Amino acid sequence: VQLQASGGGLVQAGGSLRLSCAASGRTFSGSVVAWFRQAPGKEREFVAGIAASGGSTRYADSVKGRFTISRDNANDRVYLQMIKLKPEDTAVYYCAARMREQYSFTIYYTERGYDYWGQGTLVTVSS
Repeated sequence: VQLQASGGGLVQAGGSLRLSCAASGRTFSGSVVAWFRQAPGKEREFVAGIAASGGSTRYADSVKGRFTISRDNANDRVYLQMIKLKPEDTAVYYCAARMREQYSFTIYYTERGYDYWGQGTLVTVSS
């Protein structure tokens, strides 16, 4: 299974970006998927997660109201819509899938909860 994250780039503060995560080799439509990020010099942290059905989502407090996670199971993609971006959102963003169990509603906030990771996409927010 390979996850491919894309959509990162350079944006000014207050701007928007949409990240996309696509799976290949195996569908992740029945898996919990999450976005994490890692800023320079910091540990990787949970950003947002979505259950297989799409009916349950969770967000880090720092992004609530600005980021929205969604999924298109027909096309095996998960998205992270980011608005009102701040310089502190600058990081490499990773998507991750929990594929050891299917159709779970439990969203995990730690890296150990996920089995497969994408390569990361860089988001840079200038002030």
